[in-house]
Amino acid sequence: MQAERTGAAADDRRYLLLSLTALGVVYGDIGTSPLYAVRECFFGEYGVEPTPANVLGVLSIIFWVLIVVISIKYLAFIMRADNRGEGGILALMALIRSARGARTREPWLLIVIGLFGAALLYGDGMITPAISVLSAVEGLQVATPFFTPYVIPITIVVLVGLFLFQYHGTARVGAIFGPVTLLWFLVIAVLGIRGIATAPEVLAALDPLHGVSFLAHHRGRGFFVLGAVFLVVTGGEALYADMGHFGRRPIRLTWFVVVLPALLLNYFGQGALLLSEPAAAHNPFYRLAPQWALYPVVALATVATVIASQAVISGAFSLTRQAIQLGYSPRLQIEHTSSDEIGQIYIPPVNWALMLSTICLVRGFQSSSRLAAAYGMAVTTTMVITTVLFAVVAHELWGWRRWTAGLLAGAFLLVDLTFFGANVIKVEHGGWFPLVIAAGVFALMTTWKRGRQILAQRLQSAGLPIDLFLADVAVHAPVRVPGTAVFLTGNAAGVPPALLHNLKHNKVLHERVVFLTVVTEEVPRVPHQQRLEVQALGHGFHRIVAHYGFMEDPNIPDVLRLAATDGLDFPPMDTTFFLSRETLLATKNPGMAVWREKLFAFMSRNAQGATAFFRIPPNRVIEIGLQVEL
Repeated sequence: MQAERTGAAADDRRYLLLSLTALGVVYGDIGTSPLYAVRECFFGEYGVEPTPANVLGVLSIIFWVLIVVISIKYLAFIMRADNRGEGGILALMALIRSARGARTREPWLLIVIGLFGAALLYGDGMITPAISVLSAVEGLQVATPFFTPYVIPITIVVLVGLFLFQYHGTARVGAIFGPVTLLWFLVIAVLGIRGIATAPEVLAALDPLHGVSFLAHHRGRGFFVLGAVFLVVTGGEALYADMGHFGRRPIRLTWFVVVLPALLLNYFGQGALLLSEPAAAHNPFYRLAPQWALYPVVALATVATVIASQAVISGAFSLTRQAIQLGYSPRLQIEHTSSDEIGQIYIPPVNWALMLSTICLVRGFQSSSRLAAAYGMAVTTTMVITTVLFAVVAHELWGWRRWTAGLLAGAFLLVDLTFFGANVIKVEHGGWFPLVIAAGVFALMTTWKRGRQILAQRLQSAGLPIDLFLADVAVHAPVRVPGTAVFLTGNAAGVPPALLHNLKHNKVLHERVVFLTVVTEEVPRVPHQQRLEVQALGHGFHRIVAHYGFMEDPNIPDVLRLAATDGLDFPPMDTTFFLSRETLLATKNPGMAVWREKLFAFMSRNAQGATAFFRIPPNRVIEIGLQVEL
């Protein structure tokens, strides 16, 4: 009995620690929204005058949006759509494809929608650090006008430091993310209580009739304000995308116990301040703080926004790795920054691209208020796509009736599309940026996927079935040399082109030949016991198929060590790896437009080599060049 109590206590401690960590990673983005959301409702380009009726109306909408979008839509429903524990748009796509796996018709429209939603997350990864850090540093202007000329330079310095730190990984400071974020939520809650105490009548905004009255009275203007109100739920996608790291329970616990109460207290505190001091609309968050606490609050806000940005940047790294494994991105250098946490990775090309884009955003937009339009456009579009994909999963994978899934998704879409419409009008004022970024990333992903398909078709048409090849080897036996040759091939059914070229030019085969194919399954991780398929083909030939999930990194040496359990031993000094290096030529053959073929060839030339990506010992590799017309 004592042992059971001790075990239960240990489990509770681990659960609370996991919840604290989730607080730092998952809620950093939505937790820093109070810095700018209320301000945009009353001081932004489409803001309304901070009269008592307007303040109560906007606060009422904020309250119910947090309840409907986050508490109900994401925490109660969307998070149920997990792919073996993993969440996010690509996980939803994988669920849909698995649900339709037996069908002949590929759900291409849904895949296109999902890919565009994933591409939008890169725009989010650029905008979030820019608007978050900039809004925090802008607090210095509230303290004294002296800092006004230095806001942009200070912001850029903080952002450069953030992106330079990525090389070292988050393992070193990950332990303080949770406590610092918890401190942030406690501080904004206290500031909110301080504000509410000056005007308790602000609590009347809990009545949804105030929100309805606001929209009915302002009509078009009120609709525009919804674009600013939506900023309170930016970061909602992170709840779903980070589910695989923490699970549902810790994310839900921290939302209802810490995050939601702190956010509501602060929003209502800012509203109470505006009731008593309408002139504070230019920056109500910092005006809540007493003068003596202003600099510490600015410092804490800056740290909190850095943490929020870190979560988004890490999400971009994770998304890129998934895209690589699912065949939507060329191989890129992936560095693991922690020996304990598999999810902590660093991808240099993505990091530098995000850093340059973020700095350009800060320089170009100059203020967090101008960035707000771009931010809302990215997140609303992503949320609409998530709702559509969720409805398909609910109907086709869970077996919900069409009208049930449609009714629920329709209710969510009514909210999502309302906010989407409110942000569409801001396209010319900055909302174009995430759409342009998403369109560019979408073009890259689809070009790479289609290009790999065409390349595989060209190689397969010029290849030879294994059965015919083995029959020919049995009749016309070539010279066999000692050792083992491992040929990497994407087609498990055919003879690798590198082998045919080697045999054609060198006239020899090794005593033992292995055809090795790495297959990425549409699940996050493949159980260890299901990793390998090993088949003896005869005449010294073997086929190995290694299965990995889209959250895993292939490792060829590990595959060969695992194959030893099936009787295949690979002495390092007697094993040679043969790889194909294709030179791609753009042509007018059917398949893709010439410009896309040239783009695919460029991406292929600049992709990380298979030797490094699959962790093959470089001194045991022979590359054989091939020319392929696309």
